[in-house]
Amino acid sequence: MPESTLVAKHYTHGSLVDAISRGIQAIGKTADTVDIDDLGPVDEFHIGGRIATASFLDQLDIDPAHHVLDVGCGLGGASRFAANKYGCRVTGVDLTQEYVDTGNVICQWLGLDEKINLESEDATQLPHPDETFERAYMLHVGMNIAEKQSLANELYRVIRSGGRLGIYDVMRVGDGELTFPVPWASEPRGSSVDPIEIYKSALKAAGFNILAERNRRDFALEFFAQLKSKAASADGPPPLGLHLLMGSTAAAKIGNMIENISRNVVAPVEIVAEKAV
Repeated sequence: MPESTLVAKHYTHGSLVDAISRGIQAIGKTADTVDIDDLGPVDEFHIGGRIATASFLDQLDIDPAHHVLDVGCGLGGASRFAANKYGCRVTGVDLTQEYVDTGNVICQWLGLDEKINLESEDATQLPHPDETFERAYMLHVGMNIAEKQSLANELYRVIRSGGRLGIYDVMRVGDGELTFPVPWASEPRGSSVDPIEIYKSALKAAGFNILAERNRRDFALEFFAQLKSKAASADGPPPLGLHLLMGSTAAAKIGNMIENISRNVVAPVEIVAEKAV
């Protein structure tokens, strides 16, 4: 079971605001002129990036009146996308304090700080009152949370009746050992990858109805193939990209991720559920 301190340590960078600021300068922008699309390559820390986010969140029917919970928000890339596209208010929670602090700075750069608030919180012990949110989602978060039932119960508590929950996680789909490091864990004790059946069982036990599920393995492999092609034709990594978050082990983590998916041990999977009225 990953401890919260182990998870936070895995993701902590040390100087993220400075690293992203240098990347912004390298593309000829400043904190005043950078936009959401510029930042997409670095603040969407999940398979498929912005393309995956858009396809996933569109299934939740978010509207401007909704208060949305972004579980494991990271730098808040998906929070900013949701607030900008749907006009909703977003609260993001994440264990890694540096991600939260950096994300709030970026929200200020983009003028979205009145719509978005990122907080350092444990998703299994949220401070929010019952039925606070109309929608909630998590993108590549459950791999660091062993207690799926506690997570499902807590999300059920804070979502209003009739509200929707979306999950886009890397899940176990076959037999075999995972090769480490991977983007979410440097070693096995930092990982809690579970089969889709575990997620669905936890959601149903909490009281959710499952509306849809989708295995995104083929999409993931195509996404990685395109990344590999772009990297081969480039002189080096782009100024803004996930390598800024993963550091010197970025290539190994991505390579192992591709291998694990190619062997059909894991795959990114979407689940959409609803809290009954």
